[in-house]
Amino acid sequence: MLSSQTDEDFLKARNKALFNEVQHFLKPDEASLISFSDIKKILKPSNEVYKGMQVIPVNLIVGSEGRYRDFDNHFFPKSIHLKERWEHIDMAHYQDVNLPPITLYELGGLYFVRDGNHRVSVAKARGIENIDAEVVSLQSEIKLNVGDTKEKMIKQVINYEKRVFYTETNFGDITDYWRLDFSTTGQYDVIYNHILIHKYYINQNQTEEISMPDAIMSWFTTVYMPVINVIEHQHIMKKFPHRTMSDMYVWIIKYWDNLKKKFGQDFSLDKAAEDFTQKYGKSFRKSLIKTVLNILAKVQLKKEID
Repeated sequence: MLSSQTDEDFLKARNKALFNEVQHFLKPDEASLISFSDIKKILKPSNEVYKGMQVIPVNLIVGSEGRYRDFDNHFFPKSIHLKERWEHIDMAHYQDVNLPPITLYELGGLYFVRDGNHRVSVAKARGIENIDAEVVSLQSEIKLNVGDTKEKMIKQVINYEKRVFYTETNFGDITDYWRLDFSTTGQYDVIYNHILIHKYYINQNQTEEISMPDAIMSWFTTVYMPVINVIEHQHIMKKFPHRTMSDMYVWIIKYWDNLKKKFGQDFSLDKAAEDFTQKYGKSFRKSLIKTVLNILAKVQLKKEID
């Protein structure tokens, strides 16, 4: 009796994972469990603090260190190979067997499984609200939100980095430019480094060192904006959907530097931008074909589930 019940519980949970995947066929990442390693790289926590045994709300557990490919974003099992272990834990709940606590990492106010993924999966499937856990906390100034996808978490980190950059450099007040935006993390450090390099080269020809505000304004008008003007003139953004002009600035500058090392310092910015776009820009036709193929694959998967 119990064996058939746990078998039914697992099949229900797995079918929910399959249906969840079908619902998000256009954006599969939204149905994926978050990788702790990925979030750790994005947030760059300062240090670890052992918090000991705690009672943790199950809804705050949003990712995993090593098994994020085995479960969906609701911790429903995605593969039949999880069945035996999953049902064993489900059986323990029916028989009121006390299970050992799981181990978790806490980062940004949310929790990621270090050990105990199947126990979390069964707990979520059974609607259990709290679970005993041994917790290690990683310190970060950024607080994450329950229900956010990895993409939203990345945007939150980027917004935080932008606030810090604008506050510490007074970039907006100096340039009156507030659209220095990126689609990936860590790029404001790249911009700051570009400004410092620009400042260094200016000071080589000065008897008195240029101030940081003057260096920022000089970099903005003589380095950044000329690249932005080329991007706008060549309509480059059409070939790079979901990216920003500041993304393109960083990539084109790096690409241009490589070309100048290869072909000489006279290699033009316009030619570098054009070459970069032809080499790396997305074709709308290829993108459309890929989308259609993904849709057809998901439709076929739904038929198999039904």
